Amino acid sequence: MKITEQVENAIREQFLDDATGHDWYHILRVVNLSKYIQSKEGGDLEIVVLAALLHDISDHKFNGGKLDEGGKVAYALLRSFDYPEDKSLKVKYIVDNISFKGANTEAEMQSLEGRIVQDADRLDAIGAIGVGRTFAYGGHKGQAMYDPTIPVKMHDSFEDYANSKGTTINHFHEKLLLLADRLNTKTAQGIGAKRHQLMERFLNDFLNEWDFNPEAK
Repeated sequence: MKITEQVENAIREQFLDDATGHDWYHILRVVNLSKYIQSKEGGDLEIVVLAALLHDISDHKFNGGKLDEGGKVAYALLRSFDYPEDKSLKVKYIVDNISFKGANTEAEMQSLEGRIVQDADRLDAIGAIGVGRTFAYGGHKGQAMYDPTIPVKMHDSFEDYANSKGTTINHFHEKLLLLADRLNTKTAQGIGAKRHQLMERFLNDFLNEWDFNPEAK
């Protein structure tokens, strides 16, 4: 059995019942997007697929804020299948560095494979599915859908971003509308531009309905 199949079988069940937008189908979309981007941009396909499968393992949003826990779990799982240490470390690096850490923070992703998986994950955070996932996660966190008295905040650190108590609509401005300009590859940038436009249209319609502006276009 291929290592990718072993990993898929090992992790699938823990994501099946997720209702936060980080479910098994999100992982599959990231895998498929990663494969597509890799087919255009190059890189080690096996590393790309493994990192895509494992990118949400022990995510900091669900493990108490431990940013480097996911990489440790991914590395341990791969080594349990006797996957080579050097390749396991490459996957660990990607998992540890894939997350968005705040609007005003620097993102590190040195490997081509990592940039590909990061792009795929970010593409699934924007567009129509991204809108749906954002509201699912906001509901999970108990966030208000929108509160015009709560200002948008461009976070200066991961701690500030992770502990934010903003609204779901604010999250579009604090993260999602920034992602298209932070995509690494030309392939992802082409996909991201369309998805970004969809989010802008959605937000325009949302605020028109919120303010009840029946004559708005």
